[in-house]
Amino acid sequence: MKFALFRVILTICIIAAPYLCKAQEDSTSISKIGLIDTAQLTKAIESQKSESKWVILDARPMKYWEKSHIPGSISFSWENYTKTDSNQVSYRILPTDELAYALGNLGISEQTPIVISGDADQSWGGEGWLVWVFKWLGHQGDLQLLKGGIQAWERAGYSLISVKDEEKERQNIEPLQYRANPIDSMNISAREIFDNPNNYQLVDTRSTIEWFKGHLPNAVHIPWEKFFKGKDRTPIEPEELQSLLKKNSLNMEKTVVYYCSGGIRSGYTWLVHELAALQLKELPKAINFEGGTEEWNKVIKN
Repeated sequence: MKFALFRVILTICIIAAPYLCKAQEDSTSISKIGLIDTAQLTKAIESQKSESKWVILDARPMKYWEKSHIPGSISFSWENYTKTDSNQVSYRILPTDELAYALGNLGISEQTPIVISGDADQSWGGEGWLVWVFKWLGHQGDLQLLKGGIQAWERAGYSLISVKDEEKERQNIEPLQYRANPIDSMNISAREIFDNPNNYQLVDTRSTIEWFKGHLPNAVHIPWEKFFKGKDRTPIEPEELQSLLKKNSLNMEKTVVYYCSGGIRSGYTWLVHELAALQLKELPKAINFEGGTEEWNKVIKN
């Protein structure tokens, strides 16, 4: 009897082992995020091997990218990768398969190392939203935010180029397959927030005018502009973020849910939080509510 039981347990272990290993590999292969400055980026571009080429994505609206951008960078604005869904919720991210297909056509796979550039102004924090998108997709290549964005790049004396100027030099992009593996915990629904109000503390990152017109119950108002500083609009330091949260009476042991209208500005605040959490372990877990007030108003208020 004991021998038979041992054989059953042994068989289960043999069958389950590959799946357990895969789960462990998946948990450790998710991309790391960080900040890269202009000098580091140019050095990386010059020294990189063709098989591990960095892709630079410009998160500003396409009209600004067309006028001037970092040579070789690709436009990827939230305006072109969101839509109104079947429930009439605006600013919803494209379905996973559509997004994966679009990324593959840009020559990006889930292993591609990516640098994201923006300006935390005209992009409405789209660079932060884009980092969140890749993390949500389960991206495995490194994700770096260009510190200071395109302003810092230009002030450092590096060249910018327009679409017209680049047409002569642009090479054909070889499509790749992007294998997305969405991480559910990276997002949250209006229903989950409504049904479990005690599990989360909500931070409204919209403007003061938007806040006074209406906000989620028990939310705290911290405009997203509080999360960056200086003429380059760089993310605030970890200690500054911690101070900002404590100043607004947020619990350092309770999950923070950042939201705005449709997850763009709150995506930026989420990124600032994540960057700070790499250095300050005392910070609470953060989630970007991608649906924002648009989803809340359609699903809960109605």
